Amino acid sequence: MSATVEFARMNGLGNKILVVDMRGRPDKVTPAAAVALNADPETAFDQIMAIHDPKADGTDAFIDILNSDGSKAQACGNGTRCVVQALAAETGRKAFTFQTVAGILNAVEHEDGTISVDMGKPVFDWDRIPLAEEFHDTSRIELQIGPIDNPVLHSPSAMSMGNPHAIFWVDKDVMSYDLARFGPLLENHPMFPERANITLAQVTSPTSMTTRTWERGAGLTLACGSAACSAAVSAARTGRTGRRVMINVASAKPPGTLSIEWRERDDHVIMTGPAEWEWSGRLDPATGLWSGDADRGAEAQ
Repeated sequence: MSATVEFARMNGLGNKILVVDMRGRPDKVTPAAAVALNADPETAFDQIMAIHDPKADGTDAFIDILNSDGSKAQACGNGTRCVVQALAAETGRKAFTFQTVAGILNAVEHEDGTISVDMGKPVFDWDRIPLAEEFHDTSRIELQIGPIDNPVLHSPSAMSMGNPHAIFWVDKDVMSYDLARFGPLLENHPMFPERANITLAQVTSPTSMTTRTWERGAGLTLACGSAACSAAVSAARTGRTGRRVMINVASAKPPGTLSIEWRERDDHVIMTGPAEWEWSGRLDPATGLWSGDADRGAEAQ
């Protein structure tokens, strides 16, 4: 068995993704490899999407997801779109079914190149998000940061979209907040025993909103698909918007949008947006040592 596997550097609205082909192999991308890859500016990433042979009948692959700190992630919508684009280019197919630790994801590539991912049903039960305290209504939980009489952020909506999310509602530009400072404190707050993704959300109309996210295990990210889904669902749940919204991802580079529908007939969340291939190479899934393809002009690291 070769020590190295193929990988592609991709992004979803700037969300930095490494798609790693682990099919036909019994091993996995190790946390040590993930940390080493993220430490190199050339391969720094938000999530690794490792494609494994299917484990369940009726699925095309099992996707193992790692954060940049080596920890496991249950879901990554932007990364799933990247996997779809990569496999569609390889196979000519348009529709795929993936298994993750968070459940089954169905996805399809459209003629215009955008990709829709069925992210499944949102979870609102406090003990399944999970939260450390019981809340009958998780659309507004007791949590704040800043002075008690004038908090900077407060009363987030909490839910799980395969992983824990807290959505803080703000009235001004999401880029005006020091999320780099607040993010680590809130991600690791005792309220979240499995940590949480922290999102600032500004509703701009009944059908649109702007978001910015501190991602659990990855930090300040250019985009986070599951966070966009969580913000859209929470906005509809609290009466701020309808069930179909356009998310302007404020930190995305270049700026971009995601279309989110919280489908009424089955409560599934459908996320539609782009994916972009950047370059490819080979890496050692045990150590993270890598080399770029010849047409990229990179040498082995």
